[in-house]
Amino acid sequence: MKSLLSEAWLVASKDLRIEARSRVLTNQVAPFAVLVLVLFGFALDADQRTLRMFAPGLFWVAVLLCLLLAVQRSSAVESADDAATGLRMAGLAPVAVFLGKSAAIFVQLLVLELLLTAGIIVFYGSSVKNLFLWLIAGLVTALAVAATGTLYGALASGLGVRETLLPILLLPVLAPVLIGATRAYDDALGAAAVDGWAWTGLLAMFAVVASTLGALAYGALVED
Repeated sequence: MKSLLSEAWLVASKDLRIEARSRVLTNQVAPFAVLVLVLFGFALDADQRTLRMFAPGLFWVAVLLCLLLAVQRSSAVESADDAATGLRMAGLAPVAVFLGKSAAIFVQLLVLELLLTAGIIVFYGSSVKNLFLWLIAGLVTALAVAATGTLYGALASGLGVRETLLPILLLPVLAPVLIGATRAYDDALGAAAVDGWAWTGLLAMFAVVASTLGALAYGALVED
């Protein structure tokens, strides 16, 4: 177990160092996330009451759109100079590679969630009513979508049409996560009277299932 976690840490730190040096997250993905929020505001005529009501859903749609960019970027890193083959030849366990790449995407998503939260506060006039629920739901959802995105990123890469096929494969699978995360944030942001903790529990179950399936299937996908 210790060796597995050490290998996962090596993969995660590698991906995060690459992102830190390339600054794709800060120079491309983050501005895209803010632009999405601004465009949503224009589409709803910048009506503050409407924006506050729909802020949780718009927030998570923006997160999922950014996830597509993050997953494609993660897959591109492995495709460059056949780095994926290098990882296999280095003897790293496929489970460790999956966990490491998922962790790197997870960290990037947390940064984007903080940015988008600031965005909906500034642009939409939203406010966090339940900070603990906001934090836990955000963490669990980021874990769920990171694990699912990593798995389907490997699947799309194996089919050789990553850029066009990934959204078609990934977004329908994440539709339940979008619904659950939106309802949890409805409660956390005070946009609607719902039981956010119940939805957060469902999100946690999804995260566990996605992580388990991903760990089991990732090796077969990258070998193919």
